[in-house]
Amino acid sequence: MDRTLYHKKKRIGDTILRGLIYLCAGFSSILILVIIGYVFSKAIPHFHFKNLIEPMSQLLNPEGLLGNIINTLYIVVGTLLFACPIGIGAAIYLNEYAKNKKFVAAVSFTTEVLSGIPSIIFGLFGMIFFGEMLGLGYSVINGCFTLTILILPIIIRNTQVALESVPSSYREAALGIGSTKWYMIRTVILPSAMPGILTGVILGMGRIVAESAALLFTAGSGYFMPRGFFTHLMESGGTLTIQLYMAMSNAEYGQAFVIAMILIILVLIMNFIAKWLSSKFNVEKAK
Repeated sequence: MDRTLYHKKKRIGDTILRGLIYLCAGFSSILILVIIGYVFSKAIPHFHFKNLIEPMSQLLNPEGLLGNIINTLYIVVGTLLFACPIGIGAAIYLNEYAKNKKFVAAVSFTTEVLSGIPSIIFGLFGMIFFGEMLGLGYSVINGCFTLTILILPIIIRNTQVALESVPSSYREAALGIGSTKWYMIRTVILPSAMPGILTGVILGMGRIVAESAALLFTAGSGYFMPRGFFTHLMESGGTLTIQLYMAMSNAEYGQAFVIAMILIILVLIMNFIAKWLSSKFNVEKAK
């Protein structure tokens, strides 16, 4: 009797489990499509392109979103400029340089706990520490500092997983031909782990775009246009999610759904970019 895996008879339990997996995947896909479809159906009748290119004005255009879009870009870029070097550098140290396994385990556990803390607590910390103790008040830079702490666990953990997935033979081969450790990390390990690192950065970026509670206590809800490129960092700046909260608080549901549609489009674009970059690095690595 043939007992090979190829000719092995399928068990009923395997068939049922496979069916449940496909059912859950299909349900998740349908749920996402329903949510996106519902938001778009409510937003499109109220959408006007001019609101994307005009700032909010209580007299001329009370639904203008240009100021909030610019504030969102400030927050995203500023947070990533702080979080990426710290997060990726910390992951490289923990995975490649740290020798004390208890210390690495303690730091890893701390980052996991940090990722589970509600964002509003980060907002309270940012308001007290950065806002009052350091004198930053309600400002864009305060929001950037607070969100840096918020997304650090995401970037650190994803970078660690990406570095751990690189085969040890890569390290041994690079060191065996006489390269220094940093040269090996910079030219061999990081390019191989780049798809996973980019995934962590994109996930962090999505968390920044979707955050509201932490920013409400730190960056404020200002919707004015920047008066200067760097001076705006010290001014209050409400992102799209903050404006969405304000619109819902004022029962402006049409504008709220329009902002929700814009946020969904931004998140989808970021995910497509992440997939494209990951596939590009995978192709180059295969070559």
